[in-house]
Amino acid sequence: MKVLVTGCAGFIGYHVADALLARGDDVVGLDSLNAYYDVRLKQARLDRLRPRRGFAFHHLDVADRDAVAALVAAHPDLDGIAHLAAQAGVRHSLVDPYAYVQANVMGHLVVLEAARRLPRLRHLIYASTSSVYGANTEMPFRETDRVDQPVSLYAATKRADELMSHAYAHLFGLPQTGLRFFTVYGPWGRPDMAYFGFAVAIEAGEPITLYDEGRLRRDFTYIDDIVAGIVGSLDRPPDDPRLPRLLNIGNHRVEQVGELVRLLEEALGRKAIIRSAPRPAVDVAATFASVEAIGALTGYAPTTPLSVGIPRFVAWFREWRGGVAGIG
Repeated sequence: MKVLVTGCAGFIGYHVADALLARGDDVVGLDSLNAYYDVRLKQARLDRLRPRRGFAFHHLDVADRDAVAALVAAHPDLDGIAHLAAQAGVRHSLVDPYAYVQANVMGHLVVLEAARRLPRLRHLIYASTSSVYGANTEMPFRETDRVDQPVSLYAATKRADELMSHAYAHLFGLPQTGLRFFTVYGPWGRPDMAYFGFAVAIEAGEPITLYDEGRLRRDFTYIDDIVAGIVGSLDRPPDDPRLPRLLNIGNHRVEQVGELVRLLEEALGRKAIIRSAPRPAVDVAATFASVEAIGALTGYAPTTPLSVGIPRFVAWFREWRGGVAGIG
């Protein structure tokens, strides 16, 4: 296959590009390398991809319609797209809402317009989020649940992506699958995510803030399991291109954030200094994925509990922070 991976220098995009290259696919990578978090981490991921056979990188913004159209025109033999570029982060959407509409809504539209002009395209998969379930309380979250009450702008933009994809499938027969990710973590992860920020603070002896005394619950999903689900989904386009799919991709285990902190303390060998605060309005009390649908389609069966994934993350984190990438 020849696959366009948007956001290839991001956390999930990097790992997906790596997996596709490892099995012999050609990857056309796209990333804006924006400064939402430390660009040195994005560059380090990219540096691991650049020497690989079959990889070509293009530094551009996914919302730049002319640049993306030109890129796709130069690669008419693309038969897959993994659209993983986005402005991530629930809380940051309170700080810079315009960035979310530009990257997530306009960027998704640009990809849809480019994709429908590819003569050999077999499948477009794209990143959605468990945040679309909003304040739903019935667990686990199922793809058939209502998703019309988002509690963050980030969630609203991702739901907009799902609706646009449905329209493009109906109008143009564009074969698509949206993947609703549940709290992805692991090596080469994003510094803005709680587990990464907690590790930085615990290592430095600085306090961390736990909302609702650590009782918030999340379906923490290890990156290797996520990648297996993404690649498995990419390989299986819908039978009817006018009927797009939406699939949860999570661990089907729910853990309190307090347990995450305990595992970080154990792996780091240091106790956390904990401050408590009420849960912000943009945070939900719990997430929990039903994964029956993606399991039936791809054989997806996550194998990495938090007790295994956190020590793996910490091992990478200490190498990274120890100066391997020039960060002290």
